[in-house]
Amino acid sequence: MIVLGSTVRDKISGFEGVATGRTTYLYGCVRIEVAPNKCDGEKPNSDAYVFDEPQLEVIAPPAEDLVPAKKAKVTHGPRDNRTNRRADFVKSSLGRRVH
Repeated sequence: MIVLGSTVRDKISGFEGVATGRTTYLYGCVRIEVAPNKCDGEKPNSDAYVFDEPQLEVIAPPAEDLVPAKKAKVTHGPRDNRTNRRADFVKSSLGRRVH
């Protein structure tokens, strides 16, 4: 699996860039959007291209500042098994008379 932010190269065309998006289709096809990481001449090429994941090879892992930090384990705050407050409200209001 290609990690977003990795520098990748297309094995067929040789196109290199940064993996910026992932699309997973219903029947398992995974496509990776690749944005170029350099400009050709004076005119910057900002077009991103989409490739099948098996067609790409990772050249470099993502920069450390692009990898999201792991979330700390929550040891406080609201209960994990909170009841559905709307359902409780509906149940409690069923006994009331409607005029």
